[in-house]
Amino acid sequence: MIPGYAMNVFILNFHPTGMSMIEYLCAQGFEVWAANLRGQGASIYIGEPGPEKNASKRRRLSWRRGARAARAPKYGFRELSLVDFPCARDFALAHSQTSATEVHAIGCSLGGSLLYAYLAHNPRDHQIASMTAIGGPLRWDDIHPAMRAAVRFPILTGLIPTRGTRQAARVMLPVLKRVPRVLSIYMNAQQINLDDSESMVQTVEDPSSRLNYQIARWVKNRDLHVDGLNVTEALAQLNDLPILCIVANADGIVPVAAASSVCDIAGKCTTKILQVGGDGNDWYAHADLFVSENAQATVFKPMGDWLYAQPLIQADRI
Repeated sequence: MIPGYAMNVFILNFHPTGMSMIEYLCAQGFEVWAANLRGQGASIYIGEPGPEKNASKRRRLSWRRGARAARAPKYGFRELSLVDFPCARDFALAHSQTSATEVHAIGCSLGGSLLYAYLAHNPRDHQIASMTAIGGPLRWDDIHPAMRAAVRFPILTGLIPTRGTRQAARVMLPVLKRVPRVLSIYMNAQQINLDDSESMVQTVEDPSSRLNYQIARWVKNRDLHVDGLNVTEALAQLNDLPILCIVANADGIVPVAAASSVCDIAGKCTTKILQVGGDGNDWYAHADLFVSENAQATVFKPMGDWLYAQPLIQADRI
């Protein structure tokens, strides 16, 4: 499982009132691995070795906090999708308690986009048995007005300060829950118990300025380009990969069209769209897919059922 933009895996193992996504899948018999890529959670940067020949003396620097973080290299889509994800996949397979040789990859929000980029560069030898994208965009044919304004000038977007995000969320979330309309682009406050907002903000990370710039260019130009490759065009050549797209019906961050666009693009794959949310107060926004009151029934269960129906890998699930 790969978390999304400026997030870590905490949110995948947290739910304010019930079983988290990870807990639910484990209870269904799946072996679950969740990966903090660079800039997420407790991930660290291991610097280049100095004059010492002993590799154990390499400098270990934080990706995200303190003065030392500035010394770690900048990163974007290329590093996250083509370097970090395959490393995480290989580690999971090497340490699995099963004999699986492939993974069922789940990308959450931007994590889904990172998986698309990896598959675009590796359409055949990817060691992915199926892919689930939960609110994961590919092509931006529909953009919320607030998002459109935010990415109008990509260079300026990349210059926005990116430190102190968790602290800001800790201060703002208790205030914003009193004005749910402001939160509606990201969550339906009537669907989520925000009493434990102090725990919820533990999932927030400082974003990468380079990644911010790349996202702005992607949204503005509609198609994602990673390491010189048009991901949209490349995915049209992807063969025989089962793909499940889970989308929120009132998502202001990743609209339905963007979150389900892969189903039209990857025409040679077996795809399915699960749209969550109803009328009235039952609408779903982006965060509701992970921590809404009914996420177990509306998201986790149908996802688990779909995964369970996929061909098992040497009689194991991972």
